[in-house]
Amino acid sequence: MSQNSSSARATVQPIKAHPVRHPGRWIAATVVLALAALFVISAVNNENYGWDVYRQYLFDTRIATAALHTLALTVLSMLIGVILGAILAIMRMSPNPVLRAVAWVYLWIFRGTPVYVQLVFWGLMGSLYQTLNLGFTEVDLQGLLSNMFLLAVIGLALNEAAYMAEIVRTGIQAVPVGQIEASQALGMSWWLTMRRTVLPQAMKIIVPPTGNEVISMLKTTSLVVAVPYSLELYGRSMDIANALFDPVPMLLVAATWYLAVTSVLMVGQHYLEKYYDRGITRELTPKQLAALTDAEGTAGGNVTVVSERGTR
Repeated sequence: MSQNSSSARATVQPIKAHPVRHPGRWIAATVVLALAALFVISAVNNENYGWDVYRQYLFDTRIATAALHTLALTVLSMLIGVILGAILAIMRMSPNPVLRAVAWVYLWIFRGTPVYVQLVFWGLMGSLYQTLNLGFTEVDLQGLLSNMFLLAVIGLALNEAAYMAEIVRTGIQAVPVGQIEASQALGMSWWLTMRRTVLPQAMKIIVPPTGNEVISMLKTTSLVVAVPYSLELYGRSMDIANALFDPVPMLLVAATWYLAVTSVLMVGQHYLEKYYDRGITRELTPKQLAALTDAEGTAGGNVTVVSERGTR
C-alpha cells in the first residue's frame, strides 16, 4: 500500500493553469479607443476651435498672472476654511448646547445655499454696510469691502469651512474612544491627547477628502466673477475672449491651465496620502496574500505575512 501511494505521488504532474481570456474587455477597449481617436482627429481638424489663437495665448503673461491669482485664491481660502472647519467640528462635538447649535446653523446655511449665491451676496456687502458701530467709535468699512480679492477669499473660505467641518468631525470620531481614554488615564491634557493621539490617526481619514476639496476649490475659484473679481484664470480668459470675439480657444486655454495645476495637486495629494499611510499595516495569511495578489495584481505596501495559526 505504501509503495503504491509513494509511486502515485511520484507520478502526479503539476497543474498547468491558463489565464481566463476576456475577449469582451478587449473589444470594449478597442471601441473606446477608436471613438476617442475619432474625436481627437475631428477636433484637431476643426478650425472652429481656433487652435492658432489657442497657441498664441496659452503662455500669455496675462494668463500666467491670472493662474497665480487663482492659486492665491485657492491657498488662502483653503487655509482659512480648514482652520475654521476644525473649530466648527470641535463646536459640533462640544457638550455645550449653544456651541453645537451655532455650528449646526452655520453648516445648515452655508451647505444649503449655492456658493455662487453666497459670492454674489459678498459682492453686495459694501452696499449693506458702510461703517461698523462699536459703541465708542465707528470703523469705516468702505476700503475693506471694496477689496474684491478679499471678499472673494472670504466668500470661498466660509463656504469651504462648512464642508471641512464635517470632514474633520468624521476623522476625529473614527478614532476609537478607548485610545482617548487611555491617553487621559496617562495624565495627558485634552490638547495633548488631540495632538499626540487623535489627530495623527484622524489625518489618515481627513487627508484624502481634504485633497479633493483643494482640487475642487481650484475650480470653484472660477465663480468669483460673481463678487465681481475677474483677475483669476477664468475671468481673465473671458476678458480676452470678449475682446477677440472668440470664446472657444480662450476656454481651451483656461481648461489647459486648470488641468495642469490640478495634475500637480493630484500628485502632491498622492504622496501626502502615502506619508500618512506609513503606520498602517495589514496582517495576511499566505492564502489571503495570494488571493489579494490575484485580485488586485499587487499586494500593496505595509503587508505582514502571518501563519494560519497566528490568526486564530
